[in-house]
Amino acid sequence: MIQFNVEGMSCQHCVGAVTRAIREHDAEAKVEVDLPSGRVTVESKQSADVLKTAIDEAGYTVVAVSGSGTVAGPANA
Repeated sequence: MIQFNVEGMSCQHCVGAVTRAIREHDAEAKVEVDLPSGRVTVESKQSADVLKTAIDEAGYTVVAVSGSGTVAGPANA
């Protein structure tokens, strides 16, 4: 399980956009979004790096990641 803290989500449209972005990389991913806290919890076969990139490309900012997988730092980006 991977948890992302995501900035920029403010409505159900945002929830749908983030969910769709993740599921484009893993159609079977289990995605839970807690809109008030900005927390996105994902169970996926994809790495945290792939999912973070998907969220970023959907127009949202991942500010923290915890759980399985790795996330590239600025030197690796």
